[in-house]
Amino acid sequence: MTILVTGATGSVGRLLVDELVEAGAPVRALTVNPAKAALPEQVEVAKGYLGKPETLPEALKGIETVYLAPLAAKVDDFVKLAKEAGVRRVVALSGSNADDPAENSSGVDYAIIEKAVREAGFDWTFLRPGAFMNNTLGWAEMIKAERVVREAYPESRMTPIDLADIAAVAAHVILTDGHVGKKHTLSGPTAISQREQVAAISAALGEEVVFEELTREEANKQWAAAGIPAEIAEWLLDGFAYFTENPDKPTGVVQELTGRPGVTYAEWAVANVEAFR
Repeated sequence: MTILVTGATGSVGRLLVDELVEAGAPVRALTVNPAKAALPEQVEVAKGYLGKPETLPEALKGIETVYLAPLAAKVDDFVKLAKEAGVRRVVALSGSNADDPAENSSGVDYAIIEKAVREAGFDWTFLRPGAFMNNTLGWAEMIKAERVVREAYPESRMTPIDLADIAAVAAHVILTDGHVGKKHTLSGPTAISQREQVAAISAALGEEVVFEELTREEANKQWAAAGIPAEIAEWLLDGFAYFTENPDKPTGVVQELTGRPGVTYAEWAVANVEAFR
């Protein structure tokens, strides 16, 4: 049966398409602009977007399994249309903070998505990654301009994950049995502090990048200047503070399901070094 990948040109969805094609699975990719999608020729392309429910009925025809990109605002429309189309199984990208999420956190939307999919009666699997390694691309402009990173909580120790590892797990879950009703919490293979992440970027560049520690107040001002809403900044800073006192631990799920270690932050830094050059 053909697998519908929503958000097929998104950060995880595009990588998942490649994983499924490599495995020989039939794929239908939902994308806003098929002409610019540059998807593999084997892929059936459907024009549409989760945010425009009127585009979904055609994309869902004949589909049994859907990879669901996160869009809480329209998830009720999706589940209604997917049930009408006869979709049986939904593998949804969620987040590690979906249970009892803090106010203003991303977990609020993830909880909405999970509840809607679960209550609709699909055979569901939820993929719950934590922080993405790609989040630190936000440092790129500072590093390129000054060879410096300014942040609060330098010793905050988390387990960021590479997007390709999320896609690899998603493909495994879609193509194998035994995952219905499972919530897979995904992490990178090692815990690493913000200071150590900067050191890894420095090593990849072959040039010194300095970490300048900010106070929480200074970090708030920096993020406000970057256009980050105050309530989001507070939630993020609370997270960094928490992981300073309570270092995160790898879950091991990527290796368990894919049979290989996940990408380390140092490997990610080397692969993405041009972003910081």
